[in-house]
Amino acid sequence: MPMDFNTDYPSVNDLRNKAKKRVPRFAFEYLDGGCNEDVSITRNTSEIREVQLQPRYLRNKGVSSTKTKVLGMEFDAPFGIAPVGLQGLMWPNSPAILAKAAHKHNVPFILSTVTTMDIEKASELTEGKAWFQLYNPVEDAVRDDILDRAEAARCPVLVLLCDVPTFGYRPRDFKNGLALPPKMSVANILQILGKPTWALNTLKYGQPTFETLKPYTPEGLNLKQLGAFMDQTFSGRLNEERIKPIRDKWKGKLVLKGVASERDTEDAIRMGFDGIIVSNHGGRQLDAAQSTLRSMQEIVAKYSDQIEIMMDSGLRSGPDIARAMACGAKFTFMGRSFMYGAAALGNKGGDHTISILKTQFKQVMDQLCCERVEDLPKHLITDQPS
Repeated sequence: MPMDFNTDYPSVNDLRNKAKKRVPRFAFEYLDGGCNEDVSITRNTSEIREVQLQPRYLRNKGVSSTKTKVLGMEFDAPFGIAPVGLQGLMWPNSPAILAKAAHKHNVPFILSTVTTMDIEKASELTEGKAWFQLYNPVEDAVRDDILDRAEAARCPVLVLLCDVPTFGYRPRDFKNGLALPPKMSVANILQILGKPTWALNTLKYGQPTFETLKPYTPEGLNLKQLGAFMDQTFSGRLNEERIKPIRDKWKGKLVLKGVASERDTEDAIRMGFDGIIVSNHGGRQLDAAQSTLRSMQEIVAKYSDQIEIMMDSGLRSGPDIARAMACGAKFTFMGRSFMYGAAALGNKGGDHTISILKTQFKQVMDQLCCERVEDLPKHLITDQPS
């Protein structure tokens, strides 16, 4: 096992259980939950795990390599850290913890517009290798300034989010006061008092705020006013008219995240995107959505030679990553898994979670007798029940 591996927590589920004990319920449920009845979040993982892979034992085999190329860049493993909003609420300083770990292990880290670390800090921690996910601002001037900052920070990839035309209906967040505008109820305060490590770390690192957006946020807003400001400043709806000026201005790689249909894939190709991330926002937006794996398989079948196709949502282990790659994904991303790690183990959580996934994924490749990541589709058992 690698040195970063903590044998007390050998799986992502172990990290989740530990995180649940260390994080106030309102923050853990924000991380852990889906929308409506949680059908989509459950379907994502269960359908990934229906995929079966076939080993090839009686053959000469060299050393398996987990190195992978995507968008012209080589990484040490075929997975990265997905963008997550409000990370510092779930565990203080967690975006910095994860950015450092991603850079150390040579896997990509995507910073969300609405997380609790700014573009400049992410660039510093990753030596200019952090990707940036843009929530589309209503005002062109704000959009252009954020893009200028991302370019100055040397972000190699800009990720546009398309699957939040409206916020998901999340009953737990409503109960916990985490819908905008948020509120701090007596129940939430009592939960904080019951999690002293989380509370002390929050005091140490400060109340989480939208760090990237500070230059555009008026000072002195109360929570209700901040909620109204966010609603007025950002629009989740993307269309060709809004994408074109971004494509014209951005000189790096451009990726569309949240694609779930063949028609949106065709539009992404026509509009000049370099890649797409097939995603249903971790089951947090549309409970009636098809699983990301099914959406990706349909898209890969038609467009894999025209655009680079990545995937997130529902992945929880190295075998899950192998299954997704065998089904045609060029690369994968995970959000919750890494947040569980940071919340469970603090500063060591990012390293440990990456080590779990690398170790599990390498074991699958060795067991399959597969030397290269790009050969995983050869191991897919295709006559599986649908």
